[in-house]
Amino acid sequence: MTFSSEDQQHFINYLEKKNKRNDTKNVQLFKYLLQDDLNSNELCYKLYGNQSKGAYHALRKRLYQSIIDFIANTSLQEEKAVDMQIIKYILAARTCLQNKQYKVAYKILDKAETLATEHHLFPLLNEIYHTKIQYAYAHPSIDINQLISKFKSNQKKHQLEDQLNIVYAKIRQTLNNMTYKGDVVDFQTILNNTLKEHHININESMSFKSLYQLVAITSFSAFATNDYLKIEPFLINTYKSILKHKNIDKQMFYHIQILYFIANTLFRNKKFSASLQYLKLMHKYMNEKQKKHYNNFKLKYNLLLSLNLNFTNKQNDAIDLLTPLATIKHADIETLLDIRLSLVMFYFQKNDLKKASNLFSKFYHTDKWYTEKAGKEWVIKKHLIDILLQIELKNIDLVESRLLSFKRNHSKYLKSINQQRALTYLTLVEDCYKTPERVTSEAFKNKVESAFMWIDKTREDIFVMSFYAWLKSKMENKPLYTTTLNLIKTVTLV
Repeated sequence: MTFSSEDQQHFINYLEKKNKRNDTKNVQLFKYLLQDDLNSNELCYKLYGNQSKGAYHALRKRLYQSIIDFIANTSLQEEKAVDMQIIKYILAARTCLQNKQYKVAYKILDKAETLATEHHLFPLLNEIYHTKIQYAYAHPSIDINQLISKFKSNQKKHQLEDQLNIVYAKIRQTLNNMTYKGDVVDFQTILNNTLKEHHININESMSFKSLYQLVAITSFSAFATNDYLKIEPFLINTYKSILKHKNIDKQMFYHIQILYFIANTLFRNKKFSASLQYLKLMHKYMNEKQKKHYNNFKLKYNLLLSLNLNFTNKQNDAIDLLTPLATIKHADIETLLDIRLSLVMFYFQKNDLKKASNLFSKFYHTDKWYTEKAGKEWVIKKHLIDILLQIELKNIDLVESRLLSFKRNHSKYLKSINQQRALTYLTLVEDCYKTPERVTSEAFKNKVESAFMWIDKTREDIFVMSFYAWLKSKMENKPLYTTTLNLIKTVTLV
């Protein structure tokens, strides 16, 4: 349930007003569902004292419908006030036109046009221009050619919005197949071909939703290719254009999501101060409109904030921030899993192996389940952290089985996406635990240096660097967290 505490109370009030009988159990069921710790049989018994499954399922169905009605009514009141006003103007104008009150009708339509233009509501503008053109013959002062020109221009913008929505859907599907099913595809080529196929020109005037979708598509591209540096200027410049939109306050959800994309990109590019600035903005808007969107973004915001803190030598603050979130229940399961794995990483870097191990033991689902919920990359990171953790805990038998399992389950996939360096890294890790006395030798350092194609730290992935930091800390015989922070600050990995 993603209702804020205030929304929950409003919904309960809504149910109580709607109930005509005192023995209706919908409020009681809603409160039990909020706790999210009872299965259907337990809920049925709590409510009826026996297995009245028919009554329970009927009650649950009615409650579900009430939730839909409540959300729809709330959305109409809060988000669609402008749309409804324009529709009222159009309907009023058409009534006037049918009664041959042309001058009054066109004044009303002018008001509707101004409002729809400000809010980039292309479908409604289409209706306005259609109506104006239809009755232009009865209003001699109207320039019909100018009206037709406006109508055609609006049609192009509307078509662009529709095409971008299709592109967004296709790209999301491709990315989901890559992330959660392990499909091997050339994402960048698919993205370029899809944009070309649908004639997307990113320089044209776009609605707020379209700009959000464009930012999202660009962010997905960076996620798939691990090239966040390339998209950073585009994201920031696009955001500046978004700020000029008159309807920015009406599209708060998209606004917050875009700020998250930018803050995440800056973090991945190791520009922590800039990332924190955008997170500050994100938090500001999360708190607006009576915290309407706060719960939706709470986990993402705190996770990204904690990662920034961890990599700017404020690890204890990062741990304190995530600890209470690691055990909560939330609809955003993917971010919850990211939070738990990040917290394991923080404890591991801190050398608090007991806490890292205890938290890691909570990952009791199958790889298939985690892949469906958090993606293939998350599962691979989880197993790599597990191997390093077992080495530090000196569980040698477990290390051997984990290594064999990793190679058996992930080698083919890693090779197919040209990430053989993960397997190379694992070979060096194996050397570390089998012959620890050689790790600080020049021979081993030379072996590591010649094992990879090193790239500048501005382009290297921050999480890849974190895994390498463990290897470097062994070679230099220095604490892992200190080594990690120093590595992030260096010009190159070597």
